[in-house]
Amino acid sequence: MARKKSDKKGRKVRVEFRKNRGKKNRKRDFTRELNAGENIDDLKVSERVSGKSDQSRYRTIIAETDDEGELLLDIDESECLHGRVLSAIGLNCTVEGEDGKQYLCTVRRVLRTLSRDARNAVVAGDRVLFRPEGGDQGMIERVETRKGVLSRTSNNREHIIVSNIDQVLIVVTADQPALKTNLIDRFLISAEKGETEAIICINKVDLIDPVQLQPILGMYAQLGYRVIATSIVDRTGIDELRKLLKGTQTVLTGQSGVGKSSLINEIAPSIDLETGEVSQLHMKGKHTTRTTQLLQLDFGGWVVDTPGIRQLELWDVIPEEIEGFFIEFRPYVTFCKFPNCSHTHETGCGVKAAVENRAISEMRYESYLRMVDEDFVKADSAEKR
Repeated sequence: MARKKSDKKGRKVRVEFRKNRGKKNRKRDFTRELNAGENIDDLKVSERVSGKSDQSRYRTIIAETDDEGELLLDIDESECLHGRVLSAIGLNCTVEGEDGKQYLCTVRRVLRTLSRDARNAVVAGDRVLFRPEGGDQGMIERVETRKGVLSRTSNNREHIIVSNIDQVLIVVTADQPALKTNLIDRFLISAEKGETEAIICINKVDLIDPVQLQPILGMYAQLGYRVIATSIVDRTGIDELRKLLKGTQTVLTGQSGVGKSSLINEIAPSIDLETGEVSQLHMKGKHTTRTTQLLQLDFGGWVVDTPGIRQLELWDVIPEEIEGFFIEFRPYVTFCKFPNCSHTHETGCGVKAAVENRAISEMRYESYLRMVDEDFVKADSAEKR
C-alpha cells in the first residue's frame, strides 16, 4: 500500500520508553544452583546473568517537525481517519470522525512516550488521526498541532485542559461562591498565554444589587476585556451569551458551583448536563462535572464544559513576566527608577505611584503581588531541589 507523502521530510528520532513490566530473563537462581553442586556445563547456555530486560528502552522512530518545533509521528495516513477528541479519560478517548460517528479510542504507546513531559498525551478538543480497529474501536496514531489552548501547572508538568478553542469564558459568581478577582486575573493570563480571547462572565447577578458589581464590571471593561452579567433565574444576559458563543469554539472554566453547566443547559436545553448545588456549610461548589467534554451547540459552534478549578497555577510564567500581562501597568513602567523594578518594594516605582493615585486598581495590584510572591516561592523551591 502506497504511503502518503507529507511536504516535510521525516527524520529519525531516538525516544526512551518506560521499562516494560515483563518477566525476568533469568528464570533460575544461577548462584544458588552452582553452590548446590550443579555442574556449570549442564546449565542452559541461553540463560543470561544480566538483569536487563528483553527489550531496549530506546527506540528509533520517524517523525516530522511542525512550525512550532513539535514532533509529529510519520504514519500511513491512508489507513487513518481524521477526528476530534470529545473527551479523554486516562488512555480512553471518545473521538468523533468526520462522518459524525463516534469511536472509543486508545492512545498509541509511542505517542504517549513523546508526550511524557505533559500530563496528558491527548486532551479534549485535539484533532487527531486514528486507525479504526473494528466496530466503534480505534487507535489514535497522531495528534495534530494544537492552536488555542487553556492550560495550568500540575505536579510541575503542563496540564492542557482543552485545545483548539477560540475563546475562554471565565465564569465567576456575584455570590455563592464569593467572587474572586484574583482567579479571574489568573485565567486572563492563561488565556493570553494560550493565544485565545477571554470573556468574563459574572453569573448569579440576581443574588445581589447590580450596583455592587459596577466597579468590577467597569474596571475590566476599561481594560478592554469583554464582560457579561448573567442570571438563569431572570434570564439576564442569556441571549447575549448565546450570540457570543454562536459559531465559535468556547471553553467554560471557573470554580465549582459557579453555574457553568447550568448556563450551557440554558442556552442549549437539548444538551441537558447534570448540575449541582453550592454547599451551604462551606459556600463552595461541589464537583458535578468530572471530565472535560466537548459539546456541539444546535445553533452552531462548540462549548467545552470543564470540572471546577479552585486554584489555577500558571504554566510557563516566571515572576519577571507577570507584569507584562497586566496591561494597565505598561504606561507607568517607564517611570520606574530601576530598570529591573519588580513593583513590589522598590522606591521610585512608577506602578506603585499609579496605584496610590488610583490610576491602577488596588484590587488588580494586590492580585499581581500575590502572583509574584507565589511564583518567587516556587522558583526558590525549584532551585533548592
